[in-house]
Amino acid sequence: MPETARPDPRTRVFHESVTANVTNENALSRRPRRVRGPAVKERANSSILKGIGLTAGVLTLASVTLAACANSPTSGVTMTLYSGQHVQTTEALVASFEKANPSIHVVVRSNDEATLDAQIVAEGTRSPADVFFSENSPALEYLQQKGLLAKVNTAVLAKTPSKYSSPRGDWVGVSARVSVIIYNPQLIKRSALPTSVLQLASPKYMNRLAFAPGETDFQPIVTSVITTYGTTAATKWLNGMKANATSHLYPNNETVANDVNRGLVAFGVIDQYYWYRLRAQIGPSNTPSKITFFSPHDPGYVLDVSGAGVLKSSAHRAAAQKFLAFLVSAKGQEIIAHSISFEYPIASGVTTSQPETPLQDLQPSPIDVAQLGTGQRAIGLLREVQLL
Repeated sequence: MPETARPDPRTRVFHESVTANVTNENALSRRPRRVRGPAVKERANSSILKGIGLTAGVLTLASVTLAACANSPTSGVTMTLYSGQHVQTTEALVASFEKANPSIHVVVRSNDEATLDAQIVAEGTRSPADVFFSENSPALEYLQQKGLLAKVNTAVLAKTPSKYSSPRGDWVGVSARVSVIIYNPQLIKRSALPTSVLQLASPKYMNRLAFAPGETDFQPIVTSVITTYGTTAATKWLNGMKANATSHLYPNNETVANDVNRGLVAFGVIDQYYWYRLRAQIGPSNTPSKITFFSPHDPGYVLDVSGAGVLKSSAHRAAAQKFLAFLVSAKGQEIIAHSISFEYPIASGVTTSQPETPLQDLQPSPIDVAQLGTGQRAIGLLREVQLL
C-alpha cells in the first residue's frame, strides 16, 4: 500500500512493536516503515550520523521503557531487539522465544533498517540494543564494518549454511527472499518480458516498467550489476531504467505490486514475497498478475538474506546469543516457514510450507553476502543518477 510522508528520520523516536489486535488484512501489510533517500544518506554520510545523537526525549523514552520492563511481572533479563524485519514475523518469533524462555523479556523496537543502522552507530557503546535483526544483509555488514558486532556462537552459526552468514562470524543468516519480475498478462506477454536485468533499460520498455529505487531490497540488485558489469555499465543501466519508469518510480515494492496487479503498469521488479502476500491478502481470483524469474544466474536474480547479530555493547550477551540460537532453531525456522511474510527459512533444514518455488529450485546469481557488502556502492550510484 502507498506509504504516507515520513518525518525526518533524524528526529524520529523509535516505535515499540505493537501487539494490539489487528485484522488479517492489516497483519499482512504490517512492516517497519521505510525511509527513503534521507535514511540511506544517513548511513552513508558520517557527518550526518554525528548529528543523530540521542535527544533528551529519546533518552527519557528509553529510560521509561526499560524501567517499566524491569518492574514487569517477568523476572530475569530484559533485552532489547532493534528490528528492521517484518513486524508480524518478529512478533511471532519473540512471543515463542519468551514462552520457551520465561526469564527473558524482549523489548522490540521496529523501524527501517537503515534508520536503525544509523541510530546504533550514533549510540555507540551507549546503545540499548542487544540484538539487531535486519531485513537485508548489507545492514549487518555495515555494522560489522564499524566493529559493532560481537562474534556469534559457533553452534549457532552451524545451524545456517555458511554462504548465508557473515564470513567473519559476526552475524547469522535467518531467512531469505529472491528478486522476481511481477507482470500483468493483460498488458504484456511473458515471452515479451526481459530475461536479463540489463534489458530493463531497453527503450522498448518505455513507460511499461515500475520499480522502487529507494527500497533496500533493490540495492542488492544494483550492487550485483556493478560487481558483474562495472560502474560505467551500471550507470548507463540505471539511467535507462529511470527513463523507462519515469511515471512509475514508486516509494515501495507494495505499490509496485499493487499497480501492476491493477493494470496501471505492465511489469516491475520486486522480491517474490510481496506478490505472495498480495495474493494472500486479496485472494487468487483478484490477482491477475504473475511472477517470473530472470534467466538462471543473471545478476538481477538475487537472493537477499535477512540475519541477526549481537551488539558488542550488549549488557545481556548470553540472552542475546540465546535469541539468535532460537531464530535459527527448528522451532524458530518453522515459524518463518508458516509466516505470512512468505520468506524462506534457511536454517536447521527447515523448508517453507508456503505455495512458492522451493528454495532449492532457485537459480540465483552467485553473488554472496560478502560481495553484496554494506550496499554503499549501490547507494552512491543511486544518488549519482538521482534515484535517491
